[in-house]
This record gives sequence, structure tokens and C-alpha cells, in this order.
Amino acid sequence: MAGSLKGQLLLAGRQLRDPNFFRSVVLMVEHDAQGAMGLVLNRPGQARVSGALGEERDDVPPIHDLLFEGGPVEPQALFVVHQIVRLRKGCTTVLPKVYLGGGQDAFEDFLSWLSSHKKSKGPYRVFNGCSGWGPGQLDRELKRGDWMLLPATSEHVFEADPYSLWEQCVEEFMTLHPAIKGGGGNWRWN
Repeated sequence: MAGSLKGQLLLAGRQLRDPNFFRSVVLMVEHDAQGAMGLVLNRPGQARVSGALGEERDDVPPIHDLLFEGGPVEPQALFVVHQIVRLRKGCTTVLPKVYLGGGQDAFEDFLSWLSSHKKSKGPYRVFNGCSGWGPGQLDRELKRGDWMLLPATSEHVFEADPYSLWEQCVEEFMTLHPAIKGGGGNWRWN
């Protein structure tokens, strides 16, 4: 492993045949010798965040935002990615001013904050499940050409149109790496 990919985006390449990651954009939140974890940014699900909370809670207003499908690992787990500086304690800093909260305490803190800030919510996304790789697995996939790497920004993470995020990121990647354009086939066929 050359270095951590935390804070990078994985863009699914045309060789990647796993249906869980077809045309996906994955924000890497952990990557070390033990393995890697990420969240798929461009898969809003059908469910609403309120539905993921189970029973109705009097202390939390209905959250009508879509619940994103973070990946096939731990589909019952909830993760929140946000820019709420006040809630960064106990969270992982993924990018400057972009935090990941996982676990019951972080999610309870987020819900409490959300119920008291009805007007100015600030950007956040809630994910069920995550994407995971065992030791060395992601490194092998990268060597095989399954993924392209792009530095992540908060604009990528909170893109208003997540359905077009893969295309936008691949265009950005191709602009940064023009020598790749001619080789390896048409990326639009992914």
C-alpha cells in the first residue's frame, strides 16, 4: 500500500463488473493496512431518512431527505456525513470541514442538532451501509484498473444532482489526465 486513500474518490472504471459499483463514485473514509471503507455518493435510495429511524420520534422532525445506499456492507448501519463543526467531536474528519459520524452516539447527536436547527440545516447526507475492502483488496483492484482516483471535495460529497456525479467526476478525471483519454476504450460505455 503506497499511502492512504482517505479523502479520495474512487470512480468505477469500465472493467469493474461488480453490480454493486457500476458507475459508482465512492468517497474513501478509511484506508490502511487493515483494509478500506467508503461510501457510495451517487446512489440515493427509495427510502427517506425518517423511515430508517424506525418508530416515529417526537424529538425529531420528519426528515424527508433520501437515504443514500453507501454500499453492500452492513446495510442496517447508518452513517452521516456532514459539515456541522459543532458535531465534529467523535467523528472522523474525511476532508477539511467534512465529517463522518457512525455509531449510535454520533447519530443521536446529529438528530438532536437537526431537531433544534429546523431552518439552517447545513449540508449532510445519511447513508445506510458502506463499502468495504479487506487487507490489500482495494490495492489489487486499483492495480487491475477497476478504479480511477480523484481528490474529493465537499462539492462532490454534497452534489445537488448525485445522479450525474459519476459523469462529472470522470470528465474531471480526464481533464486532469489527458494522456489517458486515447487509451483503454470509451469510458462512457461503463
